[in-house]
Amino acid sequence: MGGLPVETTSTSISLSKLPKDQKSAASTMPDSKPKKKICCACPETKKLRDECIVEHGETACEKWIEAHRKCLRAEGFKV
Repeated sequence: MGGLPVETTSTSISLSKLPKDQKSAASTMPDSKPKKKICCACPETKKLRDECIVEHGETACEKWIEAHRKCLRAEGFKV
């Protein structure tokens, strides 16, 4: 498959290029991006949810499923 070389580019925005009023807004905005991978977030509710589903089936575990979703949302995930 000796095709053409693939060229990659990256784009970055420097805070120094933003107007002064946007600099302060950018630095004070909360991080909307989750700090963890979704697989590593909320291990307690994940364990309870998974154990319940294995033992009782998904329909019997809505309480734990929703508790895990709520925890993930609190961590910044959109689920």
